Amino acid sequence: MIAAYQAQCQARADAALTDLLVAPYAELERLYQAMRYSVVNGGKRIRPLLVYAACEALGGHAAQADGAACAVELIHAYSLVHDDLPAMDDDDLRRGQPTTHKAFDEACAILAGDGLQTLAFEVLADGQRNPQDADTRLRMLSCLSRAAGPAGMVGGQAIDLDSVGHKLDQTALELMHRHKTGALIEASVSLGALASGKADSATLAALATYAQAIGLAFQVQDDILDVESDTATLGKRQGADIARDKPTYPALLGLDAAKAYALELRDQALAALQGFNASAEPLRALARFIVERRS
Repeated sequence: MIAAYQAQCQARADAALTDLLVAPYAELERLYQAMRYSVVNGGKRIRPLLVYAACEALGGHAAQADGAACAVELIHAYSLVHDDLPAMDDDDLRRGQPTTHKAFDEACAILAGDGLQTLAFEVLADGQRNPQDADTRLRMLSCLSRAAGPAGMVGGQAIDLDSVGHKLDQTALELMHRHKTGALIEASVSLGALASGKADSATLAALATYAQAIGLAFQVQDDILDVESDTATLGKRQGADIARDKPTYPALLGLDAAKAYALELRDQALAALQGFNASAEPLRALARFIVERRS
């Protein structure tokens, strides 16, 4: 079920993203080429899937969520471009292809990331691409701004860089990952719910519990795959976290305990959806997929 749903949502998001990434005139073609390379160069589109699934879980339609789906993927892509830079994680492989600064150059990669980030907010503010009322669009803009900024993803990356070579306890490790990885995943679910036009406070709270659990589970599984998988399967350097002496769940808890924790988080996410009907089945399937994926 999840494979077909994923393919459907990927195709929808990819078409909308490609439409956004057309250079308005020839002088900007190289910049837009780098932006397109960074976005449409593979990827599972987990965040857009969560946007669409949350919207549909509340009785909304996918067309209502296209703007939000594009926005979260643009933010995610920008973060990967910047994280891969020599000043950050210094990676040369992403999704099985050279990273953006390798395929183009470092300055172009920085600008491409900047362009993707700001385009995300332009999309959410645009009433044609994000057909919500003005108050809802403002609420969505605020949600994504918090998730992407220093109180969310950017703050998590700062903690991550400061943690290299240090021993973190589980509380500190989870704080880092709830910011770096979890914040944008939580925003994806919230934005999808808001896009439906049918979100109330109780529903948003239940979805927040779900999203917090899968956001952390996603990172735990990433850490497990960094130990168990291989470079060809991952599409990025296997063992990179170990090589950089980064704190990870397998290093802290042990591999078996990390796997058990990922399953516990999956179960927490599923429990949060107990009050939802069959329309939330894609959200349930995504919770299972996140801890079963091999890349």
